Amino acid sequence: MSKKKGMPSGSLVHVGEQKMKDTEITIMDFDEDHFEEKKVKDVKECKRYKDKTTTTWINIDGLHDIEKIEELGKFYGLHPLLMEDILNTYKRPKYEEFEDHLFLVLKMVYRDKKNGQIIKEQVSVVIGENFVLTFQEKSGDVFDPIRNRIKKEGSRIRSNKADFLAYTLIDAVVDNYFVVLEEFGERIENIESELIDNPEQETLYKIHNTKRDMITLRKSVWPLREVINGFLREDSHLIRDDTRIYLRDIYDHTIQVVDTIETNRDILSGLLDLYLSSISNRMNEVMKVLTIIATIFIPLTFVAGIYGMNFDPDASPLNMPELDWYLGYPITLFGMLIIAVVMVIYFRRKKWL
Repeated sequence: MSKKKGMPSGSLVHVGEQKMKDTEITIMDFDEDHFEEKKVKDVKECKRYKDKTTTTWINIDGLHDIEKIEELGKFYGLHPLLMEDILNTYKRPKYEEFEDHLFLVLKMVYRDKKNGQIIKEQVSVVIGENFVLTFQEKSGDVFDPIRNRIKKEGSRIRSNKADFLAYTLIDAVVDNYFVVLEEFGERIENIESELIDNPEQETLYKIHNTKRDMITLRKSVWPLREVINGFLREDSHLIRDDTRIYLRDIYDHTIQVVDTIETNRDILSGLLDLYLSSISNRMNEVMKVLTIIATIFIPLTFVAGIYGMNFDPDASPLNMPELDWYLGYPITLFGMLIIAVVMVIYFRRKKWL
């Protein structure tokens, strides 16, 4: 964000990591009887699809090539502030309405199949009368099932307009939150089992990492609820009444995701308390054993301390006459053993052992 210091509003600066070497542009143009898909390098090839009666989905992977993004924005009449938001990958999920198009910023979360990590990526969606533009940070997303449905003749997407295509894209993003939450659920169950069996220091790290990931997910979903609600309630001519029914379904899913996240956060807080209680109980058990051992040795130490005093019995008959006993030493050891056994029996009856 420091790159934009002192710049006027609408200045196009890519804020974020460059996750691809080259920007890739994919075009899917379709209606009920027609389908076309191709990848292009020149942005000018996208211009001819703007005024077509068919529905066009243009997907851009890689946001570091500002010239291409700016040129595409000019072709479709996108506002400079909108373009600025597209290039800022740290943007909060939002919804805005313009005269001839709608703009949404979403956070797409999915699991990397290679290393199992949770990936969060910003997706910007521009919805026009007969086109949808999506801007992603890198290739690889959750939209492959939608692409497959578009390729099939007679699919519902091909018989509808751009607003329905936008709905399916948003729905794919929201539904994938459930997949990620299932991963979190399994992770939380494993942590819970580990806490019950044998909590270690590594368990605490797992709890903190899971809790941090859950906070990140929550930051993506909470604003999304407002975005979907605004998108649903906005009286725009670009959204047909038939599509609003499906948008209400997305809103319900978003609420469900939020509830699940809050539940998992409460469970994680409880697991943290359980970990601290387990460690405290373990420490108490150790201290109890040490205390009992020390308590047993207190009278034994007292006896040994008495007979460790250097009083000469020849100087006075009162100075430890036991030192002259033939069996004094065994008697003393046996007496100490009896004291220890009696104390152990007493502790067991009190259920301290």
